[in-house]
Amino acid sequence: MITPSKKAQGISYAIREVVVYARKLEKKGIKVLKMNIGDPIAYDFDTPQHMKDALYKASLDGYNGYAPSEGYEILRKEIANREKRRNGLDYDVDDICITTGVTEALQIFLSACLDNGDELLVPGPTYPPYNLITAFNGAKPVPYATLEEENWQPDVDDIRKKINEKTKGIVIINPNNPTGALYSEKVVKEIVDVAGEHGIVVVSDEIYDDIVFEGRHCATACLTDDVPVITFNGFSKVYLVPGWRVGYALFSANNELKELKEAYLRIARARLCANSVCQLAMVSALRGSQHHIKEMVDTLRKRRDFAYKRINEIEGLSTAKPQGAFYIFPKIEKSVWKDDKEFVIDVLNNANVLFVHGSGFCPVYGKNHFRAVILPPIETMEEAFNKLEAFMKRRLAE
Repeated sequence: MITPSKKAQGISYAIREVVVYARKLEKKGIKVLKMNIGDPIAYDFDTPQHMKDALYKASLDGYNGYAPSEGYEILRKEIANREKRRNGLDYDVDDICITTGVTEALQIFLSACLDNGDELLVPGPTYPPYNLITAFNGAKPVPYATLEEENWQPDVDDIRKKINEKTKGIVIINPNNPTGALYSEKVVKEIVDVAGEHGIVVVSDEIYDDIVFEGRHCATACLTDDVPVITFNGFSKVYLVPGWRVGYALFSANNELKELKEAYLRIARARLCANSVCQLAMVSALRGSQHHIKEMVDTLRKRRDFAYKRINEIEGLSTAKPQGAFYIFPKIEKSVWKDDKEFVIDVLNNANVLFVHGSGFCPVYGKNHFRAVILPPIETMEEAFNKLEAFMKRRLAE
């Protein structure tokens, strides 16, 4: 028998791994309330019509072949315009590379940046591919603490302690997946300063930048003129097109990034290109009405408020209040389970509600938690949390 590589055998993606268990129930005709997937389209949100029209028009206009490896210049110019308009940042089109979602952006970057034995500091908990792809490249993801009692703000002192000669970069995910935290400008500036002291790159994942409920998101690259910052962003979340798979990487104008950017683009050329017609549609997304963003955020804020209140009413659970993105990360205060994955599977099998186990986002800082989305309508969340509360009462009474 031909065996898979050891690298492949180590791959596990918690967010979709739990879906396998849910499908077994669904095959038996059991309805599962899915609170696990960060896909607005899976609930009651929809892609703006002018973007759908632009996608169709792009195909009619003949954009059905390969795009340039770094992406169409017209889209890169619009992204540069957005950065100037929103963040006051000046990017040249050659500092921007269009990718197949943010996940490909980080895949290319980590392949370009990491060698065997290198280390990458990632927030604990974190979006799983940062751990998976780092390890896949023979490097080590090192989680740094984020403080639940401070709404999951990064612990800068912990970051300092964990930097060594093997550290290649520090990852910031802001707003954060899975906690929904919005990092303060002060904390992000402190992280950037630490990176500058040690001559390492900052990787800033800002895919949820316009989904903020209180305060304002500050782009990391705004906070420094000399520390190298690579920003990942995309259209999946804010523009409601997760299935279109269009993301991008932004390289701050810094000579220290020149060789890394060249390596990044070599890999980008080797993988051909991102989706051609979807890139053209994203030009319309940036140029067209942005009204859907406010509507979406207003809706999500109400759903966030409901989820936060309702979860804290359930005995045995508690949660910090998310300030951005569309996730909430409750703590299992009273546990009769061996770990949080057993908890999630037990909830699924006996309450028919699907969450994601917290240790799937970090075995250290995610354990004894679970992630839920705040995307469903309040009526759906109410049903899900009522079932969860009844389940908790039964288990804690046993």
